[in-house]
Amino acid sequence: MNSNSQSIKLFLVLAFSCTSLLASLTPVLAKPTLGSSRSAAEGGLRLRSDPKTTLAQATTFNQPPIPAGSPPGGRVRGGAKRGEVAACPPTKLDLTALVSFTEEDNSVINVWGQTTVERPSWFFYVPYTKDSPYAVEFVLQDQDSNEIYQKAIALSDKPGIIRVSLPTTAPALAVNKQYRWFFTINCDKEKNSPPTFVEGVIQRIELNPATVKELQTTEPLKRYAIYAQKGIWYEALTTLAELRQKNPQDAALKAEWRNLLGSIRLDDVAGEPILPETP
Repeated sequence: MNSNSQSIKLFLVLAFSCTSLLASLTPVLAKPTLGSSRSAAEGGLRLRSDPKTTLAQATTFNQPPIPAGSPPGGRVRGGAKRGEVAACPPTKLDLTALVSFTEEDNSVINVWGQTTVERPSWFFYVPYTKDSPYAVEFVLQDQDSNEIYQKAIALSDKPGIIRVSLPTTAPALAVNKQYRWFFTINCDKEKNSPPTFVEGVIQRIELNPATVKELQTTEPLKRYAIYAQKGIWYEALTTLAELRQKNPQDAALKAEWRNLLGSIRLDDVAGEPILPETP
């Protein structure tokens, strides 16, 4: 074989080898990386994120419509109304009820949420501490404005989010009945000035059997997502609060907490500590 033939044969071998190499690399080069900007832009989630982080970015609270009848009204923030003289000293953040609400076109606030349990829990951000000699109480009324539960609230040693639970000694909430609650701070011993308060309406509903079974067999974070997606505010908030208290350093749970409160425009209290429940 002459030198020209050998050169041609060597060229063909090298060309075939390069073509085979490129063909084997093509699927790898064409496959997008997990952190690529394209996948992040299209999916909105990091594919390598922790399951809790993924849930935090994906879960939204679906606010249910206000039930038929008279609008519930209510107050989600404390503080004096226009024209009132506040008895309580001003604070960086007002007394705040951690509950879903809507604001109508005429600026009327409707504070209203659903529960599925007989004895739910409420959460409030309280800016005052036990050093303040203020009278604090929680009151629950039935649809006829009869008081069915009242509890004096002991202030903590620091501002924060407190939990008030309906005890077994109190009447259970009936299905499809509406109840009005009040959380009041009276800063004037003589009671000549109006108290600082928040109020709203809670209604107990029943879930379908399939959802009940799913809630009974799934882990807490998934339960939270189910409650939020179905518009069950009180159990969504309580489930997530309990998870945060058990895992205080979990960044994903902190992000979900901010996401949930941000969805109802209570971002300002999302960073406040959740205090231990007082008996």
